[in-house]
Amino acid sequence: MTGLRRYHAAVWDEPVIMEMGAPGRRGILFPPFEPGLAGASEAGDLIPAGMAREDRPALPELSEPEVLRHFLHLSQETLGMAGISLFGTCTMKYNAPVSEQAAWRPQLAAIHPEQDEETLQGLLEILHEFDLILREVSGMDQFVFQAGGGAHAAYTHCAVTRAYFAAKGELERRDEIITTIQTHPCNAATAAAAGFKVITLMLEEDGYPSVEALKAAVSERTAALMINNPDDMGIYNPHIKQWVEIVHEAGGLCFYDHANFNGVMGKIRARELGFDACMYMLHKTFGAPKGGGGPAVGAYGCSDELAPFLPRPVVVKAGDRYRLDQDRPQSCGKIREYFGNVPQVVKAYAWARAMGAEGIDEASDISVLANNYMEKRLLAIRGITKSHPDNDVWRTEMTRYSFETLKEETGVGVLDVQNRMIDFGIDAFWLSHEPWIVPEPFTPEAGEMYGKEDLDTWIDVLAEISREAYTDPHTVKTAPHNQAIHQLKGDALEDPARWAMTWRAYRRKRAAAAPAAATISAG
Repeated sequence: MTGLRRYHAAVWDEPVIMEMGAPGRRGILFPPFEPGLAGASEAGDLIPAGMAREDRPALPELSEPEVLRHFLHLSQETLGMAGISLFGTCTMKYNAPVSEQAAWRPQLAAIHPEQDEETLQGLLEILHEFDLILREVSGMDQFVFQAGGGAHAAYTHCAVTRAYFAAKGELERRDEIITTIQTHPCNAATAAAAGFKVITLMLEEDGYPSVEALKAAVSERTAALMINNPDDMGIYNPHIKQWVEIVHEAGGLCFYDHANFNGVMGKIRARELGFDACMYMLHKTFGAPKGGGGPAVGAYGCSDELAPFLPRPVVVKAGDRYRLDQDRPQSCGKIREYFGNVPQVVKAYAWARAMGAEGIDEASDISVLANNYMEKRLLAIRGITKSHPDNDVWRTEMTRYSFETLKEETGVGVLDVQNRMIDFGIDAFWLSHEPWIVPEPFTPEAGEMYGKEDLDTWIDVLAEISREAYTDPHTVKTAPHNQAIHQLKGDALEDPARWAMTWRAYRRKRAAAAPAAATISAG
């Protein structure tokens, strides 16, 4: 075991920025406009009366050092990828500042998607070039970047599926989509949202549903199969080609959710396995940032047969120029505005160009090696087991573990372990998608970016927490102790009368709570 460093988070008791500053403070003073411009134009005349403010907006007024200090304090109270974060179930990677710098350049940040296409040539070239890169990685024939995340890309496939079978006159009959219990829940959810019935296959002893179970589910009503492979157990289904053949023989489509692509990138191509469509999460696997719910991009690619049904517009190259193809009569329409979170696409393009084919292939090797190194060490820790222990195949980029034994023997569960981890300056791991097939689950994912020393530190923290659970469980169950705040009481988060999503609502609810608090205090 490596020596664990002493850690304590910065504690600033930082107020929200709306409570800071004072009237009249400024970060910058704008010079007065030139005398000749006075009266040349009244901006107020350009705003409809119904949209004009009656009062100044309630914004904080601070100097530049105050703003900088505030966000520095917030960053010091926050963990994340700048530390050691093996988030799990979906790849999380370091996001290079050079990509952020590129995305903030005015040539990208200051453009509008409704500009004349001739003024968007550089951007359209990047989108087209990245489309070509993903075609090479996947074997697909066309990619679009409109989807605002992985779940949205799954929904895109459902929309394409509807348009495809509607064009064939089969939509009324083909109303079922097949998935598995360990495929990411967005596949079942988006299928249902698109109006399909969902058939969910259960895992069997070897960690995936059997061929026989799939055959029993497939019928003339099958519209599509939507699956991950490998799933979050880290087990690759060796019968995947046969699965695709079975669905195709019934006339259905096959969609490959590549949320867990990191361990197989450069090794397999979805189209070569027979899939009709796939998606990649650019905000994870391809090095673009992910946090706070977005922004995200689900890159959706498909075969030539499905391409006419893609959401429009599609970037196409004509000679040495690029254009947005809006004339697509069979398109499923738009699934969101314009053509997606373009800055994220640019960052992913930069990552892919920097890595190159050899780098992507090597990264998957490192990811699999790191995962299996971690597995060997983690399973040596008291109280930890893994899913499907009798399946002795090498896991790919992740393994589903369980603290069920620890919980049974000490009373310390996986949520307690999460709270205690951050006392060591380590980001808490992700548990698993619902439903919890494995009790007290956690699913770390090393990826390719962390060195052996970081992985050892992460594992050593869990080993120390296990030791504490068996010798001093109270310390673990009352964690965190070294953070900016201690355990939150979750009841407030369930009470809409107490939490607020806006500053205005916060002030209103705080004012309403003050008389009640005074009454309790007086009593």
